[in-house]
Amino acid sequence: MIRNITIILVLTSLISACENNEQEVKALFKKKLGVDEAINIEGYMSQSGKMRAKLTAPLMLRYQDTSSRVELPNTLHVDFFDSTLTIDSKLDAMFAQYYENRNQVFLRDSVRVYNTKGDTLFCKELYWNQSMKKFYTEKAVRIHTRDMIIYGNGLSAPEDFKTFEIYQVTNSVIRVKQ
Repeated sequence: MIRNITIILVLTSLISACENNEQEVKALFKKKLGVDEAINIEGYMSQSGKMRAKLTAPLMLRYQDTSSRVELPNTLHVDFFDSTLTIDSKLDAMFAQYYENRNQVFLRDSVRVYNTKGDTLFCKELYWNQSMKKFYTEKAVRIHTRDMIIYGNGLSAPEDFKTFEIYQVTNSVIRVKQ
C-alpha cells in the first residue's frame, strides 16, 4: 500500500512539473523553411544535348518553399558557348536569384556582360530569360563599344550579346582613337 502511494506521489509530481509554454509548442509545429547550401559550384546548362553555358559561384542557396528559387549571393560568372563550344559572351554579377518555375534569373549589383567583339554592358539590374535566351532591363545601362560609350534606360539583347537595343538613349560619347 505504501508502495502504491509512493508511485502515485512520484507520478503526480512528474505530471505537475510538465508545463509547456504555448508559443514554444506552436513553434515546434510551424513549417520550417528548407534551405540547401552548396559551396564552390560549377554548373553546366545544355539545351537539346548541346552545352550552352557554364556557371561558377562560391556559394549557392536553394530555397524550397512556396516558390522554389536558387540564390547566388556572393558573385557568379557565366560563360556562354556557341555551337562549336567557343565562348560567345560572358556575364559577371555580385548577386543572382534563379526562379525555377519561370526559368528566369534576376541579376543585380555590378552586372557586366561582355561579347567577343569587345562590347561590354554595365548595369545595376538585369533579367535573363533562359527560355528566350534573352537579357533585358528597364533600368539605366552603359555600353562600351570599340568606338563609343552609350548611356540609356532599358535594354533588350540576346544572351550572346552580339546585338542590343537600348529603349531610351540618354547620351553617347565617341571615343577618340590615338
